[in-house]
Amino acid sequence: MTLDGRIQAIQEESQQFPCDNAVHSVHCVSTKPVRIDTRNMTVYIPSGEDSQNETSIVPFVRHGDLPKISPVRMILYGNNTDPPPCEFHHRLPAVVFSSGSTGNVFHEFSEIIIPLFITTMHFGSRVLLVIEDYKPSFVAKYRAILSRLSYHEPINAAANATIHCFPSTVIGLKYHDDLALNASDIPGGYGMPSFRTFLRTAFGLRYAHVLQVPRPRLMLLSRTSTRRFLNEDEMVDMIKDVGFQVLVVRRPKLASNLEKFSRLINSCSVLLGVHGAGLTNEIFLPAGAVMIQVELLGTEWASNRYYGDTARAMGVRYLRYPIDRDESSLVKLYGRNSSIVTDPGSVYIQHGQIPWRTIFLGLQNVRINLARFRETIVEALSFVTDSPII
Repeated sequence: MTLDGRIQAIQEESQQFPCDNAVHSVHCVSTKPVRIDTRNMTVYIPSGEDSQNETSIVPFVRHGDLPKISPVRMILYGNNTDPPPCEFHHRLPAVVFSSGSTGNVFHEFSEIIIPLFITTMHFGSRVLLVIEDYKPSFVAKYRAILSRLSYHEPINAAANATIHCFPSTVIGLKYHDDLALNASDIPGGYGMPSFRTFLRTAFGLRYAHVLQVPRPRLMLLSRTSTRRFLNEDEMVDMIKDVGFQVLVVRRPKLASNLEKFSRLINSCSVLLGVHGAGLTNEIFLPAGAVMIQVELLGTEWASNRYYGDTARAMGVRYLRYPIDRDESSLVKLYGRNSSIVTDPGSVYIQHGQIPWRTIFLGLQNVRINLARFRETIVEALSFVTDSPII
């Protein structure tokens, strides 16, 4: 069965349950007392009827690989059914979700952290997080966020194999869009500005506005495998000449220490990088800062969708630098007149996502036209030195 087919089947099965079925997620809420058997991740919900119904949902936003996400079994039991007895009684509601397929900061924020914020923020930290597919590395990386959303240590479902009873529960997370929050669809009306304030508090970020940063500072996200800047040293010299202090980040280990890395980004006026997951860190920039995205051939739509829209929603200025074909390494690989170079969109239309990713994300590097790019850097400097504090 295809991914879309599995999603449709899950949605149809869960229609009898207290679930909100969206295109990319299933989000179920029970205000009745529930019992959760973490030995096999089964949730027992009283129905008040005589019959019993059962379904399964995947407590994860469905952009990743579904086979890697463990399902949650939900049983709507009737008056004639005795669920297993409680071994632990909790006074707070539970939110059940999967830490999923982690390791990519874009997917972690877009598919877990922001949906978790949307789902739990209105509880005022009085909630218990029950994590399926528990990954210690994920919990450690995002501990500053998790500890703000719940006063209590997350429950590792696999390590607490017993029957837990809760006064109510939420299964799965509410999802709006890629790196997006829709305030009108959240109890309390929390939007992207509220999320940014939440992050500043959670990570102890010093600068609320770019004019508080002592001197114009630009962070360049340097890639070492694909989508590299082939003339990076010359770029850095030019950016310094314009008037920025330049910080080049090449160390993945630094980025994995989110508390330290978030503070470093927050101390910058500009974040610069090629289209890629690292640009997700724009969420830590102070208001009025600038995010410059170098759009490689074939990435225009994804660049704006994933990072441009998010920057604008956060009060961060977004500058795009769409490269000319002669700046792309694909010219050397395929020839200047190849349809891959002249009409990148045709690759996706004719061959699909995998060939598109292989070519434009896996084989492409860029040699920046310094004279042309200098104009973008000068514009960025004018924004971060003249922006009024709002």
